[in-house]
Amino acid sequence: MLIKTPICDFGWPAPDFKLPDLDGQFISLDNVRGPNGTLIAFICNHCPYVKAIIGDLVTDAKKLQDAGIGVAMIMSNDYRNYPDDSPENMKKFSRDNNFSFPYLLDEDQDIARAYDAVCTPDFFGFDAKDGLQYRGRLNASTAQIVPNAKPELLEAMLGVAEHGKGPVEQIPSMGCSIKWR
Repeated sequence: MLIKTPICDFGWPAPDFKLPDLDGQFISLDNVRGPNGTLIAFICNHCPYVKAIIGDLVTDAKKLQDAGIGVAMIMSNDYRNYPDDSPENMKKFSRDNNFSFPYLLDEDQDIARAYDAVCTPDFFGFDAKDGLQYRGRLNASTAQIVPNAKPELLEAMLGVAEHGKGPVEQIPSMGCSIKWR
């Protein structure tokens, strides 16, 4: 089912988390926070929207990390009913796509609920003080790549790194609903 994210609630504080990465090490918001902001994204392995944009997402995430923005991806789907999203497949997906950031498992789905995540992908861009500044899309691509699409998430978060504010106009992300238990 196609879902769109809500509008950005500017200044909404980032919920803390402590989730295992793919090696079983627990990672918190403090561990991923960057000096210029933080991007938390809810993704999964099997969603056609995520699969379509993962190359651009990984490239843009690296550019954000280089600009002092911390990045983490969280997988909250019920992987027992959607085995493509299992921890083993998360490892493969991360490795195959050269993730430069932690890919975290939200097995009990508490963090997805705390963030009010609704779909994959769902992006939460925070300023250096953990206030929400971006809840839009990566770019115009959906389940199909739009060639030369404007890098909306990248530009928004670089703006947050520079002036601490996200763009007033934001287009919601869209994707598959989170697979709740």
